[in-house]
Amino acid sequence: MFTAYAIITGITILANAGIAAADFSRAGFVVANSTEVGLPRTWLPWLAALKAAGAAGLLLGLMGFTVIGVAAATGLVLFFIGAIAAHIRARVHHNIVFPGAYLGLAVASLVLAITVA
Repeated sequence: MFTAYAIITGITILANAGIAAADFSRAGFVVANSTEVGLPRTWLPWLAALKAAGAAGLLLGLMGFTVIGVAAATGLVLFFIGAIAAHIRARVHHNIVFPGAYLGLAVASLVLAITVA
């Protein structure tokens, strides 16, 4: 079970670190998506910091700090539920699969972290 936890959580870490980097650099697709769902550009660094903190917390969880890993996974689950809510509120459904995929990874990481704890 630990192998599954390590693989899924590793993928979740890479995915969130990658999208946090895109947010910090204000990549074109990030700015376009944020505008489309009605989020101000000034929120991008804060959202990026939350994703990066989640990735760092998951990494600490893999390193044996289980409580931090569970907390980070929980935070990412809540974050991406909020992202999906923002898409639904703005009626932007054509790309809702992306926050859905991040949510799926966060949920899987959370369930596995709790299971191996």
